[in-house]
Amino acid sequence: MDIPGLPARRAALNLIDAVLRRGETLDQAAGAALARVRGDADRALARAIAGEVLRWKVDLDVLIDSATRQRLPDDAKPRAVLELMLAQVLRLETPAHAVIATGLPLLAGGPRRLAHGVFSTLLKGEVALPGVPTLPDAVHARWGVRADAIAAGLAVPPPLDLALRDPAQTGDWAQKLGGISLMPGHVRLPRGTAVEKLEGFREGAWWVQDLAASLPARLLGSGEGRRVLDLCAAPGGKTLQLAAAGWEVTALDISKRRLERLRENLQRTGLSAEVVQADALAWEPLLPFDAVLLDAPCTATGTCRRHPDVLHRIGPRQIGEMVDLQAALIARASDWLKSGGTLVYAVCSLEPEEGEAQARKVTLQPVPVSPAELPEGLQVTAEGWLRTDPGMLADAGGLDGFFVARWQA
Repeated sequence: MDIPGLPARRAALNLIDAVLRRGETLDQAAGAALARVRGDADRALARAIAGEVLRWKVDLDVLIDSATRQRLPDDAKPRAVLELMLAQVLRLETPAHAVIATGLPLLAGGPRRLAHGVFSTLLKGEVALPGVPTLPDAVHARWGVRADAIAAGLAVPPPLDLALRDPAQTGDWAQKLGGISLMPGHVRLPRGTAVEKLEGFREGAWWVQDLAASLPARLLGSGEGRRVLDLCAAPGGKTLQLAAAGWEVTALDISKRRLERLRENLQRTGLSAEVVQADALAWEPLLPFDAVLLDAPCTATGTCRRHPDVLHRIGPRQIGEMVDLQAALIARASDWLKSGGTLVYAVCSLEPEEGEAQARKVTLQPVPVSPAELPEGLQVTAEGWLRTDPGMLADAGGLDGFFVARWQA
């Protein structure tokens, strides 16, 4: 007999397993894990359950260990099922009877009685999660003095940020959509908003883009018909920004699938750019550019608010691989600038090896970022670089972690 809601819970369990055991991202794992889940609501539920387990895994495990005489192995299926069940009760406010009905069947042929006993013991004890997620030890060590503040920014998934095609209409769109604005060209809405149903979507008046992710392109200013290369451009938010700011944009990326999404957004917004599918390490431009925006491939640990899988699958090996690629891309991007041209380098990573350490090796003339170019409340470093993290602008809903620096050839 089919149990309503069980496919979504099974999919959530498969998502978690793909992240923890195979090192996949939630997005990579979604295709296979959600294949048998019917309906958008159940697919969204599976993603939400998996996300909350990964966000709070350290604290969920502490609760589980407090109720077992013998510690369950880290990779034991009962531990994963209990994490899933507790996340639903403590984070998604799912009724306990529904959690039990859809959780215990995941242990068919296994220790259901153990899982039921641990779950019931914890609920009777009226357990609760802390106000702030506990980071894995290795992650806390890497993020250093900012780790606790960053963790505080992970307590809830982020709001929805929109970048406007016409910044002059910021006030109008904030009022129409019932949002707030933290700087011209930006509107912030509560999370859970159905994007396609919002006013302005079909006519391309805006696109979804985290506030921090919009800052690198802003640092190039108005294009006035000059040529810019958006290197590693897909899925296209920065390409749209640059085109809207009057740049003649060449958008290059290696991914055919992601470039299709970029083309769709260009068509929806009525903006234009030359789209090139190529490997940036092999491609050569015919002419140099007035500016290059390099939003480099990275570990993406700065997106941990919306992608909590990065808390568990990123380590020294992945960081090292990205550092080598980033250095190669910086060298190529620097060679493609006109004399006096501008390079902006950005990564959505919280790892200093991918940000500050890379910037120290660039031999171009630094162009410090000014606080006047940023949302109120953000500061620049002593070197004139920008470093954001999820602990910043917390009262306004926070933002992703980014490193951004700028130079002139």
